[in-house]
Amino acid sequence: MNRLRKPFLKWLLFASAVAIFTAIIIYSNNLIKKIAQEERQRIEIWAGAITYKTQIINETERFFDSIRIEEGNQASIFAKAVKKVAEASLYEDITFYQDIISANKTVPTIIASRTGDIDAAINLPDSILRMRNIRELGDAILEFDSLKLSYYHRDYVMVYYKNSHIYGDFREMIDNLLESFFEETVINSASVPVIITDSTQINVVAAGNIDSSIINAPFKVNAKLEKMREENEPIVLDWLDHGKCYVFYEESTVLKQLRLFPYIQYGIIFVFVLIAYLLFSVTRRSEENRVWVGMSKETAHQLGTPISSLMAWTELLKEMPVDQSIPKEISKDVHRLETIAQRFSKIGSVPVLEETDIVPIIDDFTNYLQTRISSMVKITFDKPDHPIVLPLNRQLFEWVIENLCKNSADAMNGKGSITISITEEKNKVFIDVTDTGKGIPAKMQRRIFSPGYTSKSRGWGLGLTLARRIINNYHKGKLFVKSSVIDQGTTMRIQLSQKS
Repeated sequence: MNRLRKPFLKWLLFASAVAIFTAIIIYSNNLIKKIAQEERQRIEIWAGAITYKTQIINETERFFDSIRIEEGNQASIFAKAVKKVAEASLYEDITFYQDIISANKTVPTIIASRTGDIDAAINLPDSILRMRNIRELGDAILEFDSLKLSYYHRDYVMVYYKNSHIYGDFREMIDNLLESFFEETVINSASVPVIITDSTQINVVAAGNIDSSIINAPFKVNAKLEKMREENEPIVLDWLDHGKCYVFYEESTVLKQLRLFPYIQYGIIFVFVLIAYLLFSVTRRSEENRVWVGMSKETAHQLGTPISSLMAWTELLKEMPVDQSIPKEISKDVHRLETIAQRFSKIGSVPVLEETDIVPIIDDFTNYLQTRISSMVKITFDKPDHPIVLPLNRQLFEWVIENLCKNSADAMNGKGSITISITEEKNKVFIDVTDTGKGIPAKMQRRIFSPGYTSKSRGWGLGLTLARRIINNYHKGKLFVKSSVIDQGTTMRIQLSQKS
């Protein structure tokens, strides 16, 4: 039940992560599409604002030109009326001309003779009204437009006039309103880099939020336009002064960052899922370790009483008139049981490593095991002729050798040979256990060390798992399958380091 439940929980965790990520991607993509559409609409508004600005400016210019012409006509009529009043006889009715003169209350006008003497002035500051000759205006005369009115005997007068204060104030107000409106429209609508080209899609007509160094370099402009074309389809624009134009634009920095956001979220979710998985695995392993440790210590405790009784009975047998080889062999088995109990009691605690010669350990164990397995299995130990001293725990190391040898014997079905050899290389020691058994398939060579894995009908599948833990964790070495050939045999290798 537990074995089925653990993979299910893993897949459930994985499926939840995939579902969350998919939901985030779908939501983010929809949000990005909406923002991209809004940006395109803002660009269209921006482009439309430029078009309307050009049209309105042209219409406004025509409007003010007509007002300027009208005010010029008013100045001309005013000058003629003044001249007519000045030349009228004593009995002539000049009311009409006086009405014309009094009607001009806005257009600043100066009437001067051919020699520049000022005959009349109206709607001007007192400083100008006190002047006698037009030359006294100096450069200020440049502000005025002029008309030349001819009279009899080749005589003429000059009429100087400029736009009225009403015209000036109105023109300034309209310009300010237009500028304010279009500045706000452009700033609010085109917060992204924009380039407008003519119908060739090459020549730049206008640009916004683009570095001037790019606009002034043709090759940079072409590269920029190509990049913009790849990102977004250009907007077609009918511009009054330029005809058909194209608006190229880039996505905003915010939108570009938003496109990366789902992947950042995915990374964060992946990290959290990975941490959750690791915590789950660590917790599961910790649980297993606690079970193994508790079971091992309980086993050692339960073995203590019968071992003590067996030791007492062995001593009694030695005093009885029996074949003394029997209590001697029983003593060996009792001692073996005592060693096994010590091994179980040490699980879960950090073992003490002592400098020990491994040669007699392996020799004693092989001699003991040879008399307790099938007579058709031969154990050979290629003993070196010198001590090999390593930091190890004797009881745990014997357990590893016992597990490897018993597994080899089982793999041969009670018939074959087991060879143990030791080689040295620099400060490394290699202990190989070779059998002539059925071999291990390549795909199974890593799984044999997994808890619960066993090819036998009986057993818990913990022997090789504990053996690897003893060598790898406690002795800082390695236990692995060196080689294996189906129906020919397997070599298991233990690698340990000598004290430097």
